[in-house]
Amino acid sequence: MGLDRVGLVPAALAAAAFAWPFVTFKPNRIAAGRGVAFWAALPPAAAWGGGALLLGLALIGVLRLPPALRLAAALAALALLAVLVGLAPAVVVPPRQNFARVSFAAGFWLLVAAYGTMAADGAARLGLRPAPRVALLAGVLGVLAGLLGSGWWDGLSLLKEYAAHRDSFWAEALQHVLLAFGSLLAACAVGLPLGVACARAPRLRAATLPVLNIVQTVPSIAMYGLMMVPLGLLAAAVPALGALGIRGIGAAPAALALFLYALLPVVANTALGLDGVSPEAVEAARAMGMGNVRRLRWIELPLAAPVVLTGLRIVLVQNIGLVTVAALIGGGGFGTFVFQGTSQAAIDLVLLGAIPTVVLAFTAAVLLDAAADALRRVPA
Repeated sequence: MGLDRVGLVPAALAAAAFAWPFVTFKPNRIAAGRGVAFWAALPPAAAWGGGALLLGLALIGVLRLPPALRLAAALAALALLAVLVGLAPAVVVPPRQNFARVSFAAGFWLLVAAYGTMAADGAARLGLRPAPRVALLAGVLGVLAGLLGSGWWDGLSLLKEYAAHRDSFWAEALQHVLLAFGSLLAACAVGLPLGVACARAPRLRAATLPVLNIVQTVPSIAMYGLMMVPLGLLAAAVPALGALGIRGIGAAPAALALFLYALLPVVANTALGLDGVSPEAVEAARAMGMGNVRRLRWIELPLAAPVVLTGLRIVLVQNIGLVTVAALIGGGGFGTFVFQGTSQAAIDLVLLGAIPTVVLAFTAAVLLDAAADALRRVPA
């Protein structure tokens, strides 16, 4: 059977996690907390039984076993971990301490990292096709949604923050999605035709791509600041634009900055994808009497689509992250909770904004990767 060297890393992380606090107990929302070890944070039977099972599942990753078994063991460990941490508040919080908080601590995050790495390794070795990949993602998200909806985690500080910000959470979630996806659509409307033009005209490419590269080098907070000045002047000169929401602060400068950041991946990948189209396919289409527009629409763009989708994945994941910073200029989104939590020294409020951002970016990356892979598998 033998040992798997790659599997030693998550197994070592899992073993080390038990030496760190599993959860943090705080007498109130912002007070300094104390770490509680895994063995003390859970009922004795759950602690010893769950701990032994978690370590046993980590050992599966060390052995040279089928990738499907490795993936199943990692997912089972993550599910077990989610169940166990929900037991902690009832054990850690003393009676009649209604303001006490229980938060995830370093040991919990190390275990998540260990089994998450093990799951990613198992999925990569399986080489899942696009449909099973999306189904696996949907299953994981479904289990997570069921866990959150069941109330099992309601005793944790993260869910208490959500309960206190429930209405604003969904409003900011919508704003985050609108900014990320809206800037992507705008970049596609401009970047796809520009990318086609760059593929056709080398001089235009030589002039355009360096400029877009310079835009990418500007730090996000500086870019947001640069967008505030012209939009603020424009709103002052044309009050009607201000009434429409186009002003120096808010979503408008954020959307414009995100649009500019998105242009380079869209333009560059469109041009690169068209460059990679087989000359024989183009000649065959020309021989069939196809004009330039029909050839582009029916032959070249479909063949270039996997590379173009890769660029869109880069844009979407990048912009989902950058929207978080837009909260600094009133752009809204999950960054609102991140910066509120930072100013209030409330780490769980920070997580209320950070975790959905990571989940949204990961989901977008998996879906667009699967779409690009599916297009590559389509017979030419």
